[in-house]
Amino acid sequence: MFYIANEGQIKDGLVTDVYFNRSEKILKRLGKDVYVKAEIFLKNFPNNYQWGVFAGVEESINLLKNGKNISVKGMPEGTIFKEYEPVMLIEGKYLDFGVYETSILGFLCQSSGIATKAARCKLAAGDNPVYSFGARRVHPAITPMVERCAYIGGADGVSTVLGAETIGKEPVGTMPHALILIIGDTVEATKAFNEIIKPKVNRISLIDTFNDEKFEAIRISKALGKDLFGIRLDTPGSRRGDFKKILEEVRWELDIRGFNDVKLVVSGGLDEEDILDLNYIVDSYGIGTAISGARVMDFALDIVEIEGEKVAKRGKMSGAKKVLRCQNCFNHKVVLEDDSNSYTCPNCGSKFGELFVDMIKDKKVVYDFPEAENIREKVLQQFKYVEL
Repeated sequence: MFYIANEGQIKDGLVTDVYFNRSEKILKRLGKDVYVKAEIFLKNFPNNYQWGVFAGVEESINLLKNGKNISVKGMPEGTIFKEYEPVMLIEGKYLDFGVYETSILGFLCQSSGIATKAARCKLAAGDNPVYSFGARRVHPAITPMVERCAYIGGADGVSTVLGAETIGKEPVGTMPHALILIIGDTVEATKAFNEIIKPKVNRISLIDTFNDEKFEAIRISKALGKDLFGIRLDTPGSRRGDFKKILEEVRWELDIRGFNDVKLVVSGGLDEEDILDLNYIVDSYGIGTAISGARVMDFALDIVEIEGEKVAKRGKMSGAKKVLRCQNCFNHKVVLEDDSNSYTCPNCGSKFGELFVDMIKDKKVVYDFPEAENIREKVLQQFKYVEL
């Protein structure tokens, strides 16, 4: 009914690039099933970013736990990573995992792109909430993944029922223009919302359906009084003019009438640059396409050792590597996997620690994947070391 791959088809390698299938056939015929070490790493970030949030790890490990003699280690989900450093190391017979390269990169590239964009939006917003409203911009089959990655990247909540269930939270949202259009008046639609929807849901009225935002904000505030939590402006760009000035005008008119507690919520084509520009006056954000349609991270998977010999294609450093991080100042260092030296950070003099953890060992998953909430908290804790 829908053009999607199910879990069985992914596990069976049916969504792999065909040249891996052909390579598998050739290598089996030649009897060349060699033991390799392969790294996943990123050469360049999109949009001149300086860092990314690693995501898609759990799905990748679930694909690789196929009973074969494969070992996997890497950065835990939610780790902030940089360019030219490996994020995961896979070792084993090439034919035991080579057919999954396409799917593994698909998991990691898109998940990390979404988590990174969500992190950038949350970093820009600071203490103000950021909500993921972009499910309508992606294929519904991947909505749970999109919402989860938005959340672990830093979003304070997600809008879809299944997406929220995936992260163990309640979905968030206000009201659609359709409700107001059908009822015929913003105040009456908001009153109906107030009367029918359970009290624990904040009353946030969408004020730009029919009339000028300022006058609708005043009408709504007078009509609902203390029941009104906030108002949302989702004004389309063609009608928006100077959005900051509209918001300043609305805020002024509400404040001089004693509605200082009414929150300003904005949505509609916003990005981290808009958040930085509006954060002095806006209380929370609904971010859609910027997060759900985020640029993917162009990870690559490359062999770096074959049967113990350090070898790699041009443009890639030979030898399996690991990433060290100074826990004091967040400085990163890449060294060979078998390097047992103890390094001191040249910036602050503190000791480096390893970022990689074992994930699959002796055919078993040995890593306990944290809950989404814990991953998100880890991402937020790392914000003090990065900037936009």
